[in-house]
Amino acid sequence: MAKTPVIAIVDDDEGVRTSLASLVRSLGYEAHAYESGVDFLQEASGNDPECMIADVQMPAMSGDELQAQLVASGRRFPIIFMTAFPSETVRQRVMAAGAHCYLGKPSSGDEIIRCLEEALAGHARQ
Repeated sequence: MAKTPVIAIVDDDEGVRTSLASLVRSLGYEAHAYESGVDFLQEASGNDPECMIADVQMPAMSGDELQAQLVASGRRFPIIFMTAFPSETVRQRVMAAGAHCYLGKPSSGDEIIRCLEEALAGHARQ
């Protein structure tokens, strides 16, 4: 039997974490929510998800800093970035480093689902 894909959600906003986790679970995936990139690195070391949905602007460690640390340590999986403060500079940087999607907040459920399903389909082929 195939393992249920795990989706990591990293966002400092509890409401966003809760709603994204609910959306992810409604699609039949397992959701693991983290309040910060630091929490993800400490709690999920060696346990990579099939995909991550991460906020860009968070205290202590931004989403793009988290991505840089993951890439530097050889941990590669699709990342969908979401931000309330879209910036072309940040979008270009995270996409060049391998991000799968860069979405503004709020994003429609359909848009998030599309990115997630594309990311998982691409990850499965690797």
